[in-house]
Amino acid sequence: MSAIYDIPLRTLSGEATTLTPYRGKVLLAVNVASKCGLTPQYEGLEALYREKSGQGLEILGFPANNFLGQEPGSDEDIANFCQTTFDVTFPMFSKVSVVGDDKHPLYDIFTQAQPEAISAGPMRERLVKFGIPVSPEGEVLWNFEKFLISKDGQVVGRFAPDVTADDPRLVAAIDRELAKA
Repeated sequence: MSAIYDIPLRTLSGEATTLTPYRGKVLLAVNVASKCGLTPQYEGLEALYREKSGQGLEILGFPANNFLGQEPGSDEDIANFCQTTFDVTFPMFSKVSVVGDDKHPLYDIFTQAQPEAISAGPMRERLVKFGIPVSPEGEVLWNFEKFLISKDGQVVGRFAPDVTADDPRLVAAIDRELAKA
């Protein structure tokens, strides 16, 4: 089994945990932010979670403040925002760093396992066009980047931030993983 299950995490409510409770499930890990142009993706992620959680999909939200300070709040602020604005019911974790010297070990595993995201070019080009500093190739580009993890804990897909929860490429990849024994 994969090492991702042993990495210490905290829930938004401050409880110490790991990904062990999600062993045997298909996971979609997403670095999220409350004050980003992509924040409305919470709605699609929640819809996908409600549709497929009974089939074994877990969406895991990892708030990150790495990109233009777009997740400045406390864990309590984030929890309140997610609940009142988007009625988020999928698991959310305490804020982590997804790039840089303080990158969380989980995101180190994710980016090493899948150095390229599907459809990363257009988003990168738009950020550069607007003069926004971008992460080096291979690193998480922006908020709402998605990592797909198989039932046995292997990172099997990576999707650019502007690939939404209803994108046929993402849905097909999730369905393929859910169909595996």
